[in-house]
Amino acid sequence: MTSTAGRLTPQQLCRAIRDDIIRGAFTPGQRLTEEALAESYGVSRVPVREALRTLEAEGFASSRPYAGVFVAALTEDEAADLLEIRARLEPLCASRAAQRRTPEQLGRLKELTALGQDAVRAGRLDELARLNSRFHEVLAEASGSTMLAQLITQLSWKIAWVYSVELPRRAGDSWREHEEICAALEAGDPDRAAAVVAAHIAHADTAYRFRSRSESAARQDGSRSRAS
Repeated sequence: MTSTAGRLTPQQLCRAIRDDIIRGAFTPGQRLTEEALAESYGVSRVPVREALRTLEAEGFASSRPYAGVFVAALTEDEAADLLEIRARLEPLCASRAAQRRTPEQLGRLKELTALGQDAVRAGRLDELARLNSRFHEVLAEASGSTMLAQLITQLSWKIAWVYSVELPRRAGDSWREHEEICAALEAGDPDRAAAVVAAHIAHADTAYRFRSRSESAARQDGSRSRAS
């Protein structure tokens, strides 16, 4: 789990648990108890209870009567919806960001890109989901639209969850594409920015769907082997 003892506000605690769900420290179906979480993150049970309510509202956890709170699982239909929504919203964000971004926002995007590339080279793949989410959050903020920024921030957490197992396989290509996004924003080219982001999303979507088909085929092969 993330080592954060003694330093967390309720909002930071929620993010820490969410990040650990996204990176797979907690697996779908795993029970989340207030006592265990409080001990792991070095906090009292009160902020844990608040964090679990927030995570339920966001769809990262679900409660079962008389059983407790458990890590939720994304269905294939839910993942497909998320990917389609992202493909429609983020190119709009990028187009606006090319015209509205501040020098500070561009600098932050370049910094996150450099951090992501360094993490790939050093093999620190557990850092990528957080950096990737933050990159897309800053990109949304650079659009100048509060509504878009709020939507993309919430979406980025779920997208990171969808892609978490795929990030290591596509890490190098993904962060090179982030570099191209920064270049389009720096050039102030809204059409280019939208096109680059659309291609970035399409590549990630293709990789995810390929993995899903491979896993499905592996499960079917396993079932046939056990049956025989």
